[in-house]
Amino acid sequence: MKYHKILIILLFCWSSKVFGQIKGVLIDEFQQPLMHVQVFLNSGAQTNSNAKGEFVFNNILPGTYQLSIQIQEQLIPIKTVTLSKNEIELDLGKLIISKNIQLKEVSINESLLPKTVERMPEIRDNVIYAGKKNEVIRLNSGTANLAQNNSRQIFAKVPGVQIWESDGSGVQMGIATRGLSPNRMWEFNTRQNGYDIASDPFGYPEAYYTPSVESLDRIEIIRGAASLQYGAQFGGVVNYIKKQSITQKKLSVESTQTLGSNKMFSSFNAVGGTTGKWSYYANINYRRSDAWRQNNTYNTLNAYMHVAYQVNKKIKVSSEYSRMNQLVQQPGGLTDSLFRVDPKLSLRERNWFNLNWNIPAVMMEYYINPKHQLNIKTFGLIGFRSSIGNLNPISQADTISSTSGLFSERRIDVDAYKNIGMEVRHLYTYTLGKQKQNLAIGMRLFKGQTSRFRNLHGNTGSAYNLSVTNEERVLDQQFTTYNAAIFAEQLFRLNSKWSISPGFRFEHLENTSQGNYTSTLINPLSKSVRNFLLLGIGSEYKINSNNQIYANATQAYRPVQFSDLTPGSSTDSIDQNLKDAKGYNIDLGVRGNIKKTIQYDISAFYLLYDNRIGSYSINNRTFRSNIGSSLNKGIEAYIEISFGEIIKNKKIGNWSVFVSSTIQNPIYNKWNNPDPTKNLTNKKVENAPQQIHRYGINYQYKKMGMSLQGSYVGGTYSDALNTYAANSTSQIGYIPSYQVFDYNFKLKIKNQIQINAGINNILNTAYFTRRGGGYPGPGLLPAEGRTAYFGLGIKI
Repeated sequence: MKYHKILIILLFCWSSKVFGQIKGVLIDEFQQPLMHVQVFLNSGAQTNSNAKGEFVFNNILPGTYQLSIQIQEQLIPIKTVTLSKNEIELDLGKLIISKNIQLKEVSINESLLPKTVERMPEIRDNVIYAGKKNEVIRLNSGTANLAQNNSRQIFAKVPGVQIWESDGSGVQMGIATRGLSPNRMWEFNTRQNGYDIASDPFGYPEAYYTPSVESLDRIEIIRGAASLQYGAQFGGVVNYIKKQSITQKKLSVESTQTLGSNKMFSSFNAVGGTTGKWSYYANINYRRSDAWRQNNTYNTLNAYMHVAYQVNKKIKVSSEYSRMNQLVQQPGGLTDSLFRVDPKLSLRERNWFNLNWNIPAVMMEYYINPKHQLNIKTFGLIGFRSSIGNLNPISQADTISSTSGLFSERRIDVDAYKNIGMEVRHLYTYTLGKQKQNLAIGMRLFKGQTSRFRNLHGNTGSAYNLSVTNEERVLDQQFTTYNAAIFAEQLFRLNSKWSISPGFRFEHLENTSQGNYTSTLINPLSKSVRNFLLLGIGSEYKINSNNQIYANATQAYRPVQFSDLTPGSSTDSIDQNLKDAKGYNIDLGVRGNIKKTIQYDISAFYLLYDNRIGSYSINNRTFRSNIGSSLNKGIEAYIEISFGEIIKNKKIGNWSVFVSSTIQNPIYNKWNNPDPTKNLTNKKVENAPQQIHRYGINYQYKKMGMSLQGSYVGGTYSDALNTYAANSTSQIGYIPSYQVFDYNFKLKIKNQIQINAGINNILNTAYFTRRGGGYPGPGLLPAEGRTAYFGLGIKI
């Protein structure tokens, strides 16, 4: 009741204020609309122009504002506008913008520049975000190490992000929030430009594919409340948004070359342009390194192509294709004693991991009229994941015997994925009670096919090679997923300040499987059909044009997955009555900015995860079943203070400090193990630190920027039994807390040349974030020590 009283008081505190609307149309000197341009007010409000060049700011307080647009990463002041107290609507009419405006030298107020972290508008791309906990990371606005996909720097200002730093290549991100597992982001719905990129969102949601961060414009993160619009996952959605242009010219080129420690080399190159109704963009990123640890080389290639055609003022069609190839040598895990001797050490030189990913997509945006907007995305995936290596405990030598010195046979695991899907989203705008209302509805169709085999008789060589000494497969399975969904969310604006957004998602899911494990058939031609309904409701109250209160409660769902049905060994048993996991997320928070000086987002959350699937031991056999439920309550807070508006002395530049923190208590509140000696009620959830703090100092002077960032992550257990002492293979045991510092530098020269440099883990701290049981372990997996990099970029 305490929170309800506070919310009611805040809802009526500002009832005497009157909000208005500012709108206009952006056109070029040839009277053609400027489409999909970002438009800003210096209050912090932002929006995008539509296919007709129209833009609108709703719920704006009376006052004088600077209107600006962003072109070629510059914020260009366009017009000073004044909304009087008696005006409900201010129509600016047509604003003529020269296409050559980016060539002019423009002096702009640094406080107008977009922040590194922004918030989603109420509606974007026919999706309602009002009342949802979300962050938008602007990758060109900060100084993070993009060349190596450094996750702790990229997500520094997103509170609560836990990162598995066991792969120095950065080719696969492993992140999670709210005590969920970071394992290849499988608790997130992972997307690129709004469509799926994971193996199979319902059957096997591991995100093997991570796009080159240098190729991204931004990363959008929406917490658990995203389940209504994007899918059932507990974590929410991570949406990678690719760059789709360099400038508004017919031909533009950009290139960044980066060198670093351990023979690291990254080459990012892109070309793009606009001519008539056509626009195009393509980039390619090659990266290699010997990596910080022994036996940890990697080679990765990311490529992306995008072509768009503006059919008319209402219809835009586009197609794109993404490809990734990577080959990583995996150094394996260590025991705790070996880690203390030398974290760089590796006892595995024959373990390799290979990925080939192909993602085509075709999209259409249809601005039917001011009341109806439609977008359609069709997408596919042809992917291949393979690994070869010795997965015996790290305490066992990688030889047949200690005297022979001959290598043993290696295990081979291969997955092949073939997916196709379509999503249709429609936004309907209408007026009710003198307020504009929005209804977002959509549907989804998806089919995924996964083929999986395992052979324990891989070759005895050292290189990546999938040849075998015996054709016998210990595992040979095929899985198919059919998914259909309808979803809707209504944004009710009760007045100019307060909105409520109820919604639902109905899912139909079919899984079929067939195959064998050794000589035993596993679920031959079995079929599982489920229908489930997810409900949610959100609310948002605008204290003023810069600050708001938000709240949300949304259900989530995790179906039984292919990996849950696959035995890890011949001694494993699987409960034939496995149930899907269910639960919900609740958020209550306040966010905004105060006088352009303080940016903040502070919230409380509550996450219930029921029917969790896990494993425990009975009579020396591992049994997989629904082990119980977990509960997590916590606080997520982000605060950044910019001293530029306080000091107002451009000669000394602009300083800012930030803190991004989470304090949480993830515990098992119910446990289903029939062994009374292993009741885990009130035990801590594994791999879920109770504290995660990131903080830093940023300095900007003209076109030079630098930052010093610290990261502190509390200790956690690696298993549900909360085992503290490490076992002999170091696969279970406590994971200690750690703290690391990073320094980054960026300098722009006349907007055409950019220098990037930095030092990661300045103090060369030895730490690890996870203990592995299979690939890339087993054993504890050290994070990288001190490394440095230097990059030079040019844009023409």
